[in-house]
Amino acid sequence: MSFPESIIRRVWPLLLLFLLTAAAPALAAPTVPGSEVYVSPDKGKGRFPLVAGGKAAPLFASAQDWPGVLRAARDLQADVNRVTKIPPPLTTDQAPRGKEVVLIGTVGKSPLIDGLIRAGKLDASGLAGKWETFVVQTVDKPLPGVERALVVAGSDKRGTIYGIYDLSQQMGVSPWYWWADVPVTPQKALYVLPGRHTLGEPAVKYRGIFLNDEAPALSGWAKEKFGGINSKMYVHVFELILRLKGNYLWPAMWGNAFNDDDKQSPVLADEYGVVMGTSHHEPMLRAQQEWKRFGSGPWNYQTNQKTLADFWRQGIVNMGTHESIVTVGMRGDGDEPMSEESNIALLERIVADQRKILAEATGKPAAQTPQLWALYKEVQDYYDRGMRVPDDVTLLLCDDNWGNLRKLPKVGEKPRAGGYGIYYHFDYVGGPRNYKWLNTNPLPRIREQMHLAHEHGANQIWIVNVGDLKPMELPISFFLDYAWNPARIGADQVADYTRQWAAQQFGPKSAAGIADILAKYTKYNARRKPELLNADTYSLANYGEWTGVAADWRQLLAQAEQLGRQVTPAQQDAYYQLVLHPVQACANLNDLYYTVALNRAAAQAGAANTNELAEQAKVLFAKDQEITRRYHALAGGKWNHMMDQTHIGYTYWQQPEQQAMPVVQTLAAGAAKAPALVPASAPVPATSTVAPGVGFVETDGYVSIEAEHYSRAVNGNGVSWQVLPDFGRTLSGVTVLPATAPAVVLGAGSPHLQYQVQFSGTAPVTVHAYLAPTLDFRHQGGLRYAVSFDDEAPQVVNLHPGLVADNGNRPWEQAVAQNIIIRTSQHQFRQPGAHTLKFWLVDPGVVLEKLVIDCGGLKTSYLGPPESPRGATKNP
Repeated sequence: MSFPESIIRRVWPLLLLFLLTAAAPALAAPTVPGSEVYVSPDKGKGRFPLVAGGKAAPLFASAQDWPGVLRAARDLQADVNRVTKIPPPLTTDQAPRGKEVVLIGTVGKSPLIDGLIRAGKLDASGLAGKWETFVVQTVDKPLPGVERALVVAGSDKRGTIYGIYDLSQQMGVSPWYWWADVPVTPQKALYVLPGRHTLGEPAVKYRGIFLNDEAPALSGWAKEKFGGINSKMYVHVFELILRLKGNYLWPAMWGNAFNDDDKQSPVLADEYGVVMGTSHHEPMLRAQQEWKRFGSGPWNYQTNQKTLADFWRQGIVNMGTHESIVTVGMRGDGDEPMSEESNIALLERIVADQRKILAEATGKPAAQTPQLWALYKEVQDYYDRGMRVPDDVTLLLCDDNWGNLRKLPKVGEKPRAGGYGIYYHFDYVGGPRNYKWLNTNPLPRIREQMHLAHEHGANQIWIVNVGDLKPMELPISFFLDYAWNPARIGADQVADYTRQWAAQQFGPKSAAGIADILAKYTKYNARRKPELLNADTYSLANYGEWTGVAADWRQLLAQAEQLGRQVTPAQQDAYYQLVLHPVQACANLNDLYYTVALNRAAAQAGAANTNELAEQAKVLFAKDQEITRRYHALAGGKWNHMMDQTHIGYTYWQQPEQQAMPVVQTLAAGAAKAPALVPASAPVPATSTVAPGVGFVETDGYVSIEAEHYSRAVNGNGVSWQVLPDFGRTLSGVTVLPATAPAVVLGAGSPHLQYQVQFSGTAPVTVHAYLAPTLDFRHQGGLRYAVSFDDEAPQVVNLHPGLVADNGNRPWEQAVAQNIIIRTSQHQFRQPGAHTLKFWLVDPGVVLEKLVIDCGGLKTSYLGPPESPRGATKNP
């Protein structure tokens, strides 16, 4: 008997968690759904005893291997000790001895590994010529006097390092053991299951993070703990990236110069095995701060060419043989657009001259040094107007700084040697407002956008701006795991990923509850980022919206506090950082603005509790700082300053220097003219015993429908509809696969969704389609959909008229601030009763979240009215 793939993909991760709980209760799963679990605390047939009977198998790596491999081997030694309190011996200068040993090495670099391959004891077919690939397997009689060995072998330096760290993860050491104080669960024994264990090659070649916007939090923390953002701090960043199987870093650049501040930083990056680069506006591996320190004259190639060329040449000289990706091109000084007189011909000459410098300084053709050209902001306009760079340069495509991809390669476009990459954002300083305090990046949206990138072939580089690094732990893990193998995490497996990530940090017992909290708080935050939130965001008068939002946060906080009492004392610091703090802080912030909204409404009505509400708001404002102080006190003050980012009191895009209490109103003694204000009740979700698929009924002059609650999905033209669980602002999203399909010419059998609705009258109606703020990444004049009722001709609607992803463009600023695009169409019926609403596919990439039909009674609200009830209707 066989099962559909969709069922297998849904059931397998849950089965995996069950097996982990039943067979190996103390070992956490790998984070990727369906990943192999190959380390167990239990003895079994053919299993290799990494630690057993109070002894640890000795570790051996050749002294001739890469220094980064030897360093990671020492980390493995420490990790085994962390888990079992039994440190294994590690040798590099003599042949290993013992009944059972661990052999670590790189193909072509380790005489030991190469000898096993020559002797036919280790199959190199899955390693030779591969990029960053490892195998972990048992080999019988590998050497004289050794009965059995566990071999960790890599195709290259990082392949071996990833194999080492994969084994550490399997033992129960989280990549976040240092950065989030995640403790290990002690084990008395560790056994490696038989078989050949590997993750294969990564789908994306360079996968990394960008430390940016790092003041005051990261900078203040690093100064206190390490004396600055220096090599003492960076070694922790390098190790984290490698443990997460990333390989690439853009270093902090606000007042910092990686290659100049501490000369050990680039040396250690290369030793660890981390590929270094510089940000999109810092060409030739030179930081903006270096120009301030060593440059002279204007940052203008037309008037200061020789000075700039000499400055850039020194950047390549400083690079030496360190593995790097060189940013080429030029923006204005300080990440500003270039001057008005700049033109495409000048920029092409700049790139050509930079490549000439690159060839001269390295003594080899420029094409042999990886390079990127970032199509960031206005630079993309230069490309669209015809600017080109040599084929071996990676074109780094960018989002709009708010997680929406601006451009992707055309389907079927001629391949480029340098390929395409993506520069993405979890954090941003700029319009319409900074967002850099807490995580506001739901995994379903990250996955949906990066799926587009992967399907369109932008797989050479993925790098994401992570701000201060903390508190972006979960999205960083997801971004790098998804980059390794996008096919392993489908849209319906994102929740499984979150559960398994929670299990990795806290064990399987609390994983489901913690995952639910992690998903909800980022979903709620993404509706309106905390920095954009104010008392007027949600409606206090209509649909009980503000009351419902505040209640959601309070319920989530209660859930987080309850789970916090169940985790072990050793896990409390990690739990506060990763789970409780963001919920506590954001629940308090929402409660603050909700209370301010109540206070202002009470003052307007002259209500008796006006002053009481004002005092409550002041208490909540003070509580914000108490929550921050609690975070800073964790682990003996280890993370002091990491939550220094201001987040209350924004008046425009830039952050306030200090928190500012929202304005509240008070009434003079005896001035109250009305009883105490009682807030409207939160909306009650529509419930019905009627089977799904029957009609939504007009109530109070509207019909509101969540996108996934269609009665029928009509596929065709080679595409099929797919629900994106937990996507967007309310319930979920619906889109089509494949994302690379061509636009559809509408016809009777075209793909569409059907929704059964019942109206009480025949007045004209307006359909409001709530759509993800996806951009016109195909650059075809806007993404489109169509709407019709019954047999009327579909009305085609464009998502993007007047929308340009640029500061000052009101439609774009509104779309990203509200995390939604709402478009409308008007329709008329001849008779009341049952009708079929059809949502038609025109362009793939459109994601529908909600449909609201205004029958004349729709009221203003932020999220739209709650879903309408369903009742028995007949399809005409």
